[in-house]
Amino acid sequence: MLDKDSKRGKIILAALRLAEKQGWRKTSLTDIAREAKVSLASLHNKFRSKTAILEAFIGKVDSAVLEKIKPADMETPARDRIFDVLMTRFDVLKPYKGALARIHKECRCAPPGPGTLPLACASMNSGKWMLTAAGISTRGPKGCARVSGLMCLYARVVPVWLGDDDPDLARTMAALDRELRSGERWLKRFDAIACDMARIACAFVPRRRERGRDGDGSPAEQPSAG
Repeated sequence: MLDKDSKRGKIILAALRLAEKQGWRKTSLTDIAREAKVSLASLHNKFRSKTAILEAFIGKVDSAVLEKIKPADMETPARDRIFDVLMTRFDVLKPYKGALARIHKECRCAPPGPGTLPLACASMNSGKWMLTAAGISTRGPKGCARVSGLMCLYARVVPVWLGDDDPDLARTMAALDRELRSGERWLKRFDAIACDMARIACAFVPRRRERGRDGDGSPAEQPSAG
C-alpha cells in the first residue's frame, strides 16, 4: 500500500515503525527523519507535523480500500455492502496493526490536543469515501448522519479488531455485524423523525402563500399604473 521508494512512503512507514517500537508520544520528528534516512528539511517539505503524517496514512488507506473493493451491487442490502467495505479496510490495515494498537492505546487516554480536529476531519472524510464505496449517499443532513453514525460504529469495532488474534477475525466480524444492525435501527428512527419534521414544515407553507391575500381569502388588488 505504501510506496517504499518515495520519500513520503518512507516517512510514513518510519513513523509507524517507531510508534510500534517506542510509542507515538515519545517519537519525535527528528526520530522519524533519522529512521526514514531523510534530512529534517526533506521531512519538513513533505509533512509539517506528526498529525500530518497520520492524515496522509489515512488517505493512503482510503485509496487502497477503494482500489480493492468491487463496485457496489445495489441489489445487496446496504448493511452487507458496508460490512464488506469495512472488512476490506481491516484487511488493508493488517500490516500496521501493531503500530495502530500502540497509537490507539496512547490516544485513547490522552486529552484532546492540537491534532485532534485535523484527524477527526480526516476520519469523517474517510467515512464519506467508505459509504460512497458501498453505494450509499452522503448528501444532505441524512448523509451527514450516516457518516457520523458510521465513524462512531467504526470506533467501537476498532478495539475489537486490535485484540482479535483469530486469522478469520471472527470476533471482529461478529462485533461489526452487531453494530451495523444497531445502526440500521437508529437510522430508521432518524428517518421517521426527519419525515415528521418535513410534514410539520410543509404545514406552514400554505399560510405563507396566503400572506398576499385579503382577509376574505381573495387576492389583494394591485394599484393601477395610473
